[in-house]
Amino acid sequence: MPAGDPVFTRGELLALESTIRQAEVDSRVEFSVFVGNSQGDPREFATSLHNTLVAPARSILIMVDPQRRVLEIVTGGWVRRTLSDAEVELAALSMQRAFAADELADGLRAGIALLAEHARSPRMLHSR
Repeated sequence: MPAGDPVFTRGELLALESTIRQAEVDSRVEFSVFVGNSQGDPREFATSLHNTLVAPARSILIMVDPQRRVLEIVTGGWVRRTLSDAEVELAALSMQRAFAADELADGLRAGIALLAEHARSPRMLHSR
């Protein structure tokens, strides 16, 4: 993860927003991303941010603090019905690899896409 305040280009921001929109359509889960300085304990800070969302039970919050080199992913109760801790860890590892290569925007996009793929409700093959 790069040190210092991250600066996203306009193109990176647009791509990130597009990835979030598509992830929400695909998974029916709300995604929020916070990149900046966390206050106090990073997990508690991320959880407090998550709790302020409109629908925390149906939300995933990704918090990245580049200064402290911290990544936290908080999932709501409804989300955890289809998204396991192992799948969240897989997305976190994917993001951390990209962050280590100074690819913050790409890492976020890849992680969001992975989380959306795994959070997707199973498709119904038959309905009777």
